[in-house]
Amino acid sequence: MKDVPSLDRHLEPELKARIDRKAKPLGSLGRVEELAVQLSLITQSLNPAFAKAAVVIFAGDHGIVEEGVAAYPPEVSAAIAQMVLDDVAGANIAARAVNADVFLVDAGLKTRLAPHPRLFDRAIGEGTRNFAREPAMTSAQVTEALEAGAEIAAELSDRGYRILALGEIGIGNSSSAALVAHAVSGLPLDSLVGQGAGAPAGGMSHKLRVLQAAYERAAPFDGGAGILAEFGGFELAMLAGAMIGAANSRLITIVDGFIATAAACAAISLQPNLRHYLIFAHLSPESGHGYILEWLRGKPLLDLGMRLGEGTGAALAIPVVRMAGGLLRDMADLPGAHPEKDG
Repeated sequence: MKDVPSLDRHLEPELKARIDRKAKPLGSLGRVEELAVQLSLITQSLNPAFAKAAVVIFAGDHGIVEEGVAAYPPEVSAAIAQMVLDDVAGANIAARAVNADVFLVDAGLKTRLAPHPRLFDRAIGEGTRNFAREPAMTSAQVTEALEAGAEIAAELSDRGYRILALGEIGIGNSSSAALVAHAVSGLPLDSLVGQGAGAPAGGMSHKLRVLQAAYERAAPFDGGAGILAEFGGFELAMLAGAMIGAANSRLITIVDGFIATAAACAAISLQPNLRHYLIFAHLSPESGHGYILEWLRGKPLLDLGMRLGEGTGAALAIPVVRMAGGLLRDMADLPGAHPEKDG
């Protein structure tokens, strides 16, 4: 897989000067102004345009649900995935509101889905193995998943999409995400373990005990790919690959909530330059999301108390990204001298 280049910042002084000349008090658009600079540096364009956006949802199942750490059986993953293809899931509602197209990626569901125009069938297996007892994936499966994610990002770039809002579906993946984030960041595991889709059948204390034992079984680790092999899901690894592929295609990548941000931790551990290409959509109330955002030095755009997943938060951040592009491209300059302070 191609390495993500360091972000070329030679345009940054000119970008900041252009923004300061706009018809507004200096700094009055706050975070949007910072975002406008980031978008231009990613695209290496002074006039970035983002008309075409895609919400891309990666779905997979997890063997760890055998340990009673999830509120629902794995069959629910495919049921929600089918709702996405039927255009009736939360992700579809959010995408319609922001004029984005929705794609589903079967990264490794236990239940097969019928062919569909908006389905990428990249299933590596029928769910991962139970990482409480053995590695979730082989190293070859991790490589395959990373490469598949990068290929999907490149294909969508070829179709003209300039924004990818990335999310996930997968019963049990909050357990996977917590351990991936813990192993990459070193943050305390008990601060990263939350309810996920709902209170687990065995209770929260049981979930924490299972994950702690799994960590002790697997440690030490051989880098980010080794961590994904031990605890990851097919959908998490493909998410990481899509982030890397999108950066190499200079697409704008919007990362959804806790699960997708944990995938970003793994991706950044593999490609440190990726950190500066990612936009974090929102702050989820899911336990641990704030901790890993702080560790990543990520500044979420929204705080709506959302924890659905499916890329819904990432979808709702698309208009903010488009406005930041429009600030550079379409907003008029202020005639004459600009005051040094906000008016």
